[in-house]
Amino acid sequence: MSRSKGMPAARPSGSLSMTGRSRLLALLLVLCLLVAISMWAVTLGTVRIPLRSVGNAIFGFDGSREHLLVMTIRLPRVLAALLAGSALAVSGAIMQAVTNNPLASPGLLGINAGAAFTVVLVMTLFGTGTSDIYLWYAFFGAGCAAIVVYGLGSFGLAGQSTVGLVLAGAIVATFLTALTSAVLIFDQSTLDTVRFWTAGSVAGRTMAQAAAVAPYILIGLAAALLLGRHLVTLSLGADAARSLGQNPLAWRAIAVVLIILLAGSAVALAGPIGFVGLVVPHIARLTIGVDYRWIIPFSALGGALLVVGADTVGRMLFTSQNFPVGVIIALIGAPFFLWLARNKAGGAT
Repeated sequence: MSRSKGMPAARPSGSLSMTGRSRLLALLLVLCLLVAISMWAVTLGTVRIPLRSVGNAIFGFDGSREHLLVMTIRLPRVLAALLAGSALAVSGAIMQAVTNNPLASPGLLGINAGAAFTVVLVMTLFGTGTSDIYLWYAFFGAGCAAIVVYGLGSFGLAGQSTVGLVLAGAIVATFLTALTSAVLIFDQSTLDTVRFWTAGSVAGRTMAQAAAVAPYILIGLAAALLLGRHLVTLSLGADAARSLGQNPLAWRAIAVVLIILLAGSAVALAGPIGFVGLVVPHIARLTIGVDYRWIIPFSALGGALLVVGADTVGRMLFTSQNFPVGVIIALIGAPFFLWLARNKAGGAT
């Protein structure tokens, strides 16, 4: 039977696989770009170090000045950016799936506010100490805040939807931020110490700090990749998830655990770097669609690329090697995100 005039041609049977292959190629392209920028970032600084010397420092450390610069300053900084960026972006993607809200971010669970309050409180009560100690206090505070938010958001009728979670997050985050501000008003020395950390920075991070949170971030990333199909179901809403045989409350709790592992570790390592958990998953969704089996890996690589790239740009533009990456991401990312959202919205009309 001949096809009637005006009817659209049937989609070839291989079109879906072609879409999958194109996504895979795009993912590999982002990965190659991330590797290239990361290697370049290690060579940058007040003293330019050839890429060959970087490789020699990693695989044949001899204690020379160049090798010390690579292994104690530059490589830990890049690794911290990679870990924090990927963790924040994936936790943002999970948060958006849980709330079915493309504007959600890890800060919605009070993770940033909880970490900042705990660090400030410990500094005020016990004085300043090593940054390694603050890392664990920040992680503890982020986890406790997220647990409180989830407990409040899951209580009563509001727990049947994501509205309770959003409201609880806003209330707890506002309360903890107010407490943090009150403590800092009466302790100027703590304000001076914590101000740089709260801006979000990977400068001065050590290999020990990166290694301390790496297992939590890697476990969270692996679990998010394995649970991508369940995140797709969860993002459809509670009613649709139940009709497909999923328990929304149980999977929401699992998602919150993953967010605590990822965002809590990232904030503890690099401070509350904003914007990454919001913009990267959103760009991934606009670019490749709503399938979280693809959004998760794209977010992981995209978040790492954004933080490493922004930190590299900051080191090139400013003489201070300690300029906060959080400020650079806000300055570069916000206009780009607005442009992208406006053009996507215009193209959809």
